[in-house]
Amino acid sequence: MPRWKALPEGLDPQIREFTGQLRRLVDRAGLSVAALADRTGYSKTSWERYLGGRLLAPKGAVLALAEVTGAHPHHLTTMWELAERAWSRAESRHDLTMEAVRVSQARAALDERPAPARAATATYAEPVREEPVRETPVRGGTVPPGARPPGRSPGSPPSRGRRRATLLLAGVTGALLVLGAVVFVPRLLDDNDTNRRATPRSSASVRAAELPEGVRCAGADCAGKDPEAMGCGGELARTTDRAAVGTRLVEVRYSEVCGAAWARITRAGPGDTLTARAGGRTQRVTVEDTGDAYTRMLPVPGPGRTRACAEVGAGAKGCAGAKDAATARSSGENAAGTDTAADTGTDAAAGASAGAG
Repeated sequence: MPRWKALPEGLDPQIREFTGQLRRLVDRAGLSVAALADRTGYSKTSWERYLGGRLLAPKGAVLALAEVTGAHPHHLTTMWELAERAWSRAESRHDLTMEAVRVSQARAALDERPAPARAATATYAEPVREEPVRETPVRGGTVPPGARPPGRSPGSPPSRGRRRATLLLAGVTGALLVLGAVVFVPRLLDDNDTNRRATPRSSASVRAAELPEGVRCAGADCAGKDPEAMGCGGELARTTDRAAVGTRLVEVRYSEVCGAAWARITRAGPGDTLTARAGGRTQRVTVEDTGDAYTRMLPVPGPGRTRACAEVGAGAKGCAGAKDAATARSSGENAAGTDTAADTGTDAAAGASAGAG
């Protein structure tokens, strides 16, 4: 009997209940994960994700499990529909969380900007209040020759002239300070702006310090790396485009927090080829075993910039995702983008869920 690991914390109760029911069915049938993969046509890796709560099992896998274990398909499908709605709600909450992260990053960026230099303020000497010099007349006669009014020393200039000179000097000094502030402070600010433009901070290094726990890369750092190993899959990713190619399902997966996208194929067979293209870059993988597969990541500025294409079976081809002239030429299609599999595959893939990887 398999020994299951604890389901991820914060998993929606309906998803948790549905995953627990799948585990109970596997236990009752006495199947190992490898045996379950052999009987259902879905890979061992896929079932480990489904039964571990990291990815919602697609409806086809649920029906295959019901057939193998003898479970009632109607009841199991009802539980799957409830879990699928809960998974969609979780993706909506994730979008709100990403919005909050962007607001927080914007505030942090504003806080990190250097405060503008304060203009030098001129200091003016407080004017000295002049009081008239009171001369006390000498009683009983006139001022004797050679006598001087009190407060004035021999040979010193008049006090009123000295005060006027002090005020004039303070005024000139203040004017020079104001003039210097007007002339030099704007130049200093321009030099600071020029230096900031010449030596921009690495957005990847700033963003790396703000990534959620478990996420190991962002933007260009994710190029060519495994989305699951870097923590970009699961609830941090969503399907932006999908198409049916024969019995296969091709999806474009996008993680906003990682700033990267990749291609995924479900129900693939040995020899199938899966390709992801974005911004002139390409990631390709050849499927070696029956089940699911995905490419490595491509850094993208946002959703809707990636094209996923698959070549399956006896040469059948199909694509999903962005299609402009440049992307079409790089993928070997015409600019008109006539792709029957990609255009008609959306309805066929509507029941597939979006999860990790």
